[in-house]
Amino acid sequence: MRRPPPLPTPAGESVENASARRRRDTAAGQDGVGRGGAAPGAISELSRTEVVDDDQEMSARDVWRAARARRKALRAEIRRFTQRSRRRRIVWLSAIGAAVLLVGGSVAAAYSPLFAVERITVVGATTLDPATLEAALADQLGTPLALVDSSEVKASLLAFPLIETYALEAKPPHDLTVRIVERTPVGVIRSDAGYTLVDAAGVALSTTSDQPAGQPILNITGGTDSAAFETAGLVVRSVPTDLRAALTNVTATTPDDVTLTLSTGLTVVWGNSEESPLKSEALAKALLAVPGASSIDVTSPHAVVIG
Repeated sequence: MRRPPPLPTPAGESVENASARRRRDTAAGQDGVGRGGAAPGAISELSRTEVVDDDQEMSARDVWRAARARRKALRAEIRRFTQRSRRRRIVWLSAIGAAVLLVGGSVAAAYSPLFAVERITVVGATTLDPATLEAALADQLGTPLALVDSSEVKASLLAFPLIETYALEAKPPHDLTVRIVERTPVGVIRSDAGYTLVDAAGVALSTTSDQPAGQPILNITGGTDSAAFETAGLVVRSVPTDLRAALTNVTATTPDDVTLTLSTGLTVVWGNSEESPLKSEALAKALLAVPGASSIDVTSPHAVVIG
């Protein structure tokens, strides 16, 4: 093999100087490589690798930023499209919260001493003394209106048999009204104990040694538990008011033969309790037609018999 020709020597430079320069360049190149340096070609390759890595890193960052921007835009669109429903939901929740607060506050106030009973008023008492009934219910004073126990009120009113029904009416903030319906006496039953006042249901209202004024004596076969007594009670309650005060005696052996006796001595054969309004009207007309009659039979209101 032929040796390559030597490099051209610059003008004015001797062959020795040129050879020395080439040796220095060669040594410097080898020294650079040996000391960890990189040849010019290698430096170019490293630079290209770094550029590629920087490009990849910037591309990943851009993708992440774009994805974040896309998510942010999506959330903004969702908020914009759901703004009306969110506003409606807030309104509903606010209304429900206000209602719950109002109801809760009202209930709490109703069960607090702010609405305690301070006055008790009895309405509907005619025979009974309202003040006596109010005194019997005094243990309810100081109790919140919502906590008034109807069973305790009933227990207090049981001492008054003349009361048929009652109803409680709360009037905030401090009033309790007791509306009562008194039993209507239909007469007295005479016995060894005296005269017992009873109503149409046979409930004993009171017992006295003397016959109460304006109350007829009831002579009923079978006593207060019989069907004859039930019918007699209905008949007495249907008699016109002006004749009711004149009744002195009521007799019945069956539900179909109720007979009334007035203070004038007039005997009224009533029969059963059917068509009582018509019988009352027929009796009134017969008394007007024959004031001195001794007996009137209104068993059939359309065919009155006057004796």
